[in-house]
Amino acid sequence: MQAHTGRTSGVSIEQIEGTFSPTRDRKAAVSKHGMVATAFPEATKAGVAMLRKGGNAIDAACASSLALAVCEPQASGIGGQTIALVHINGRTMSIDGSSRAPSLAHSSVFEKHARRFIGNKATTVPSTLATIGYLNEHYGRLDWHTIIQPAIRIARRGYRITQLQHNAQNNNLDKFFKVKSRSGAKYFLRDGQVPYDVGDLFVQDDLADMLTHLSKYGYFSFYHGKIAEEIDKDMRKNRGFLRGEDLALIPHPVERRPISKRYRGVQIFSIPPPGAGDTMLLVMMMLNNIPKRHLQKKDLDTYHYLAETFRKALLYRTQRPFDPNTYHQIKDTVHLSQSFARNLSKSIRDTVDTSLPLREPSVDLEDTTHMSTIDDEGNAVSMTQSIELVYGSKAAAEGLGFLYNNYMSAFEFENPNHPFFLRPNGIPWSSVCPSIVFYNHEPWIAVGSPGSARIFSAVSLFLSRLFDEGNSIYEAMERPRIHCSLGGRVSLENDESTTGLAEHLRKKGYKIDIRERYSFYLGAIHAVLKCQTADGFQGVAEIRRDGTAEGI
Repeated sequence: MQAHTGRTSGVSIEQIEGTFSPTRDRKAAVSKHGMVATAFPEATKAGVAMLRKGGNAIDAACASSLALAVCEPQASGIGGQTIALVHINGRTMSIDGSSRAPSLAHSSVFEKHARRFIGNKATTVPSTLATIGYLNEHYGRLDWHTIIQPAIRIARRGYRITQLQHNAQNNNLDKFFKVKSRSGAKYFLRDGQVPYDVGDLFVQDDLADMLTHLSKYGYFSFYHGKIAEEIDKDMRKNRGFLRGEDLALIPHPVERRPISKRYRGVQIFSIPPPGAGDTMLLVMMMLNNIPKRHLQKKDLDTYHYLAETFRKALLYRTQRPFDPNTYHQIKDTVHLSQSFARNLSKSIRDTVDTSLPLREPSVDLEDTTHMSTIDDEGNAVSMTQSIELVYGSKAAAEGLGFLYNNYMSAFEFENPNHPFFLRPNGIPWSSVCPSIVFYNHEPWIAVGSPGSARIFSAVSLFLSRLFDEGNSIYEAMERPRIHCSLGGRVSLENDESTTGLAEHLRKKGYKIDIRERYSFYLGAIHAVLKCQTADGFQGVAEIRRDGTAEGI
């Protein structure tokens, strides 16, 4: 490989790459021929196995995705949706794998708020399998049977329950029990009653059987035939809206043109709506309007500027909802103009902007997962998938062993003019922003995060800590995080600097929300990097979650 040297407008690439070191816990790893970073060790190994078999970054991402659907059921699964940013064979594209609203679902049914969150009525048409199947079919090198084998093996042999999963089960016991059939409790609580203990072996035979069927007949068999019939029967029995007719349409992903902006000398690509790539890029555009030295100083007022930047980006997202399926007349340039970002930056004052809404949204507890892969041919994948809330709808498919999502909670129910108003075959709004950073016109870093409304802030803060401060990808991931809600609630991780910062921000007019150090709430970075200053790859898996990074 031809080594490059260069500077990202003041921070050298040598500094970012040269200060990186692998760790024994595999939260940071180096390799020679490709890298995978996911939220669970077995899923990382599934992706690495594909690279060893001669697969590309797409194959690694698809195998990791299917494995995560087995070993991280609190965050993703067969019953959810998957959205990705992909660079393959010199081409970059956004893969919109949004799920779809069932035809029988109508806004009037969801006047009772709880129906949007729990039970069979809360689910949309699952699209993860359609997305993974599409990627494998069009851009993968290995066959479908090969990429699904690790997921089958994990489901059949089992994996060990982690502390994070034990806590998630314990925190959601009452919600599992609100589902009349207790179908989710049957599969994901021990004896259907209590959380599994840390270290317990968790085996999923029904899920393994279904995955084996998919391995033999292909991903289409989830949407046609026996499995679709079982889902239809389960939904009718439990008064859900999903039907065989909805599945038969197959929610194939849509390839979209990605959006991108330059920041400190690099090009950042992300996904357009319905995701939140534009929100994250707007933050970067606003930060680009202030000298880098102010962000490097880390003085208390820097955090005030950052908090107001997050708020204004969130307001923009709230005021400009945009569904590319129905609002074709709106151009991307309207949403991400330099003059707009500059005016927003100029509007920041010394205290909280009281012209922005100060009412706090409800504290959401959505969970999601993210994986990043890159191979030695320069192909890269940044992929985020979810079943929305932790353990989704808490309802599972009888005999099939997977949880239904609860993406009904991500629709608009009151304003029919809203682009994400619930309508047949409509798609839900999403907060994900899988991204790829390019240097010298080649993928350099693939990155993303779960975390619902905190995803854009986790990713933008990570990127700023790389290109404004010169941290390694591990340091940028590990350092304490900050997020500010639209209503002015600042969430801070508790460390030695929190006390003084919290008091300073409180005097500025913010509400303060102190979180534990390495907070689950504030996102989870999984990033991979193809070295520009030497041969090889670097990868990081979030210290706040269960994952690992590994390569070949």
